[in-house]
Amino acid sequence: MTATPATGHVTVPDGTRIAYSDTQGQGGSSPSPPLLLLHGLAGHMGEWDDMTTRLQRDGQRVVRYDARGHAASTRRPRDMTRASCVADAVAVIEHLSLPPVTLVGQSLGGHTAFLTAAAHPNLIDTLILIEAGPSGPSPNLPIEIGGWLDKSPVPFADRDMMVAAVAELAERSYWTEWEQVRCPTFVVRGVQGTMPASEPAEMRTRRPTSTTTETEVIQDAGHDVHLDQPRLLYEAVRAFLARARHERRTA
Repeated sequence: MTATPATGHVTVPDGTRIAYSDTQGQGGSSPSPPLLLLHGLAGHMGEWDDMTTRLQRDGQRVVRYDARGHAASTRRPRDMTRASCVADAVAVIEHLSLPPVTLVGQSLGGHTAFLTAAAHPNLIDTLILIEAGPSGPSPNLPIEIGGWLDKSPVPFADRDMMVAAVAELAERSYWTEWEQVRCPTFVVRGVQGTMPASEPAEMRTRRPTSTTTETEVIQDAGHDVHLDQPRLLYEAVRAFLARARHERRTA
């Protein structure tokens, strides 16, 4: 039986309220650090329901939250910068006394995840990125996101917040931050996703050889790997975490 998650809000210094869900693992102590799952642009923490259930059955503690500007968190915060999203992740980690965590992020949530790992290495044990990396700049991204939202069959009330969330990605790449990440990392790409096939390989080469960077491609999956192939993603994540635990024990 899946445990009922504890829910609540964290209020960060700029007044933004971040809604979170904290699910304890079954069967006693967790075999590895708790996992913090970050959804992508225009998403919500409910996208992780399948992954949470599977991980919780393994004994894992799993925390999720709605990013600022999304779902049950403050929908129109004053700040939608990359720095503010990193601060939100740190606030949730510290509020729930999670560190060190396995930080998992899809798309824009993955971008937030590796920026957090770069800036706060003491809080992060392991990093898992799904269709997310540091390449750029992408000058047309805000226009593309706005057009995508405009085509939604249901009008998107916070369209300008979503466009603001990607504004900085239009201006520059984040390779410098990526090169500062020192924890073991797993980069997952959907075979029909939007992440360039060359990007994970470049991510491996632009880190010290002593720092683990594994990559995997999930078949029959697009950008939303966690929704398209939740079982395959879970199996890949579980195997990576097992390898990471083994390496820690034998180091």
